[in-house]
Amino acid sequence: PQSQLQAPPDNVVLLPRAQFTAAFGALGAARPDLVRTQIHVARSQHLAPDPTVAFTQVTAAANNFEAATSGGALVGDNLAAALDAARSDALYSQVLFLFLGLPGAGLAAALTAAIAGAGATRRRREQSLLRSRGSSRSQLLRLAAIEAGVIGLVGGVVGLGLAALVGYLVFGSASFGATTSARLTWTLGALFGGVAVSAATVLLPARRELRDATAVSGRAVVGRARSPRWARYGLDLLLLAGSLLVFWATSRSSYSLVLAPEGVPTISVSYWAFLGPALLWAGAGLLAWRLADLFLSRGRGLLQGALRPVAGNLSGTVAASMGRQRRLLARSIVLVTLAVSFAASTATFNATYQQQAEVDARLTNGANVTVTESPGGTVGPAGARQLRSIRGVSAVEPLQHRFAYVGADLQDLYGVRPATIAAATSLQDAYFQGGTADQLLRTLARSPDAVLVSAETVKDFQLHPGDLLNLRLQDSRTKQLVSVPFHYVGVVNEFPTAPKDSFFVANASYISAQTGSNAVGSFLVDTAAADTGAVARRVRAQVGTTATVSDIATTRAVVGSSLTAVDLAGLTRVELTFALVLVAAAGGLVLALGLAERRRTFAIAAALGASRRQLRGFVVGESALVTAAGLGCGAVAGWGLSQMLVKVLTGVFDPPPAHLAVPWTYLGTVGVIAVAAMALAASLAGRVSRQPPIEMLREL
Repeated sequence: PQSQLQAPPDNVVLLPRAQFTAAFGALGAARPDLVRTQIHVARSQHLAPDPTVAFTQVTAAANNFEAATSGGALVGDNLAAALDAARSDALYSQVLFLFLGLPGAGLAAALTAAIAGAGATRRRREQSLLRSRGSSRSQLLRLAAIEAGVIGLVGGVVGLGLAALVGYLVFGSASFGATTSARLTWTLGALFGGVAVSAATVLLPARRELRDATAVSGRAVVGRARSPRWARYGLDLLLLAGSLLVFWATSRSSYSLVLAPEGVPTISVSYWAFLGPALLWAGAGLLAWRLADLFLSRGRGLLQGALRPVAGNLSGTVAASMGRQRRLLARSIVLVTLAVSFAASTATFNATYQQQAEVDARLTNGANVTVTESPGGTVGPAGARQLRSIRGVSAVEPLQHRFAYVGADLQDLYGVRPATIAAATSLQDAYFQGGTADQLLRTLARSPDAVLVSAETVKDFQLHPGDLLNLRLQDSRTKQLVSVPFHYVGVVNEFPTAPKDSFFVANASYISAQTGSNAVGSFLVDTAAADTGAVARRVRAQVGTTATVSDIATTRAVVGSSLTAVDLAGLTRVELTFALVLVAAAGGLVLALGLAERRRTFAIAAALGASRRQLRGFVVGESALVTAAGLGCGAVAGWGLSQMLVKVLTGVFDPPPAHLAVPWTYLGTVGVIAVAAMALAASLAGRVSRQPPIEMLREL
């Protein structure tokens, strides 16, 4: 890098050192400026684990050496070049961890708070009873502190043990590969977070009750509960509006999440882009609370009609009871909504990432199997007939590869047969601008001199559709560069086997006519459902050493294991499993705790003569409402989050996806687990409701 001659590609002759000295020793003595010596050095690999820090170290060392030689040496740093690419991907991996992991941590905290706060009514009654029997405020506060501490510490220790087990099973290391200091920081941070959540949900409410309430008022809440302040001020709508505003700002064409200016040793992340998904997630949860509260308070007639098949004549009472308990039900719906949306968005993003990794491998290789002819070869399109006869080959497409000058800039030129190119490889609309893939290929077929140009070239040369573009190509007969007229008709961003930077795509027949050669650069071989590795071996046996054969399986492994690849496999397994656990806990455990807290209602209804079927209406009604509302709101929020995540993290994808990949199997599993968890919770609550009412009242 940066020490080599610029394009066009140089012809190279390798000689033994003695022969080189004999041939060029005299020239080197007379004109030392014409002979250069390269010294290849293997650098020590003891570098910082962070690619950004390592890049700075390596670059500084190279600069120091150049300064020490007073400019007599030019350093070409391969290691720095690799680290330069890896450092931006390392930041993207951190961004992915935050985008995909932080909502899970937040949801776990909310779920913990909901579970710990499920016994708030019981604690208030017990606290009131103890105060009436002479307990002081300091004694009650110490009891609450002990309860919060036990919950936080025991839960934190168990959680850290599970984390170590997950790390060992998924990543082969209980420490997740972290350094000692980082491991200690994360361990203490997680433990402190658990204790903080426990204190916020157990200790602080107890302290507030002791300060503001009396022993008598602690037994019951009298009066009509007002809507929370956030609902009165429309915080949910403000959050959603803010999310759309941030998303609009971060999805513009000039936006880049990871900023890596060329030649600058430091790169940064535009962390404010986190606001879009975060605000949408929080706003969706609060909006679900508002809708649930509105339906339970204003839609009692509809709810009563829906409950009649399971509650019978008691449907009005059940609907009224659900209306009075709407805060608890709304909380359960919000948690299910957040859990389902988290699972759906995470799974969709991961599936889309895997889809684009496959697209990247196909773009790099060109097709299932690609036969690349030797430079300077003269094999024409007729060579496809021999390849088509090989067992397992379903289609073969010749692809020309030339070099063309636009001004003083040398770029790759690909000649295609527009009518048949899509038979051997996949072309997505996202690869092109100014039209779909099919539209632009039809334009190439109608206009032989049409050419597709990269966006960078269009910008640099200020091209407009229909502009004349004279390219200089080598004539195969005279070996001289000739000017060939083309007309610019569209933009191509990606193309099979093409490089990442600028290139052209034109009509192969027109290029052949203008240069006097129909030589093919590579053959794209489609194997349909056949084993690509086996087909590649047969093709190698057919072509021998005259061409290079590559298959997509090998390319996929190279692309997926390269230094600059962000591997989401381990994170995906942890995140998706964690999401399933959260969905089950949010749906089943919270609902079960809420129903258990309402045993007094079941006991009174049973004492007044309610049948088992009618009591079952209480349980089934609440379970069905939480299930339907939570899954519905979660699906809508998950779709919106998926769209926003993929758009905000466009830089992670190469190339950007044309559409989302929806993992229907996993999403179906999420739905089944949610329904099963809530059905189990309802079943357990139903058993409690079947106890004799006198026994339940005595226990309460």
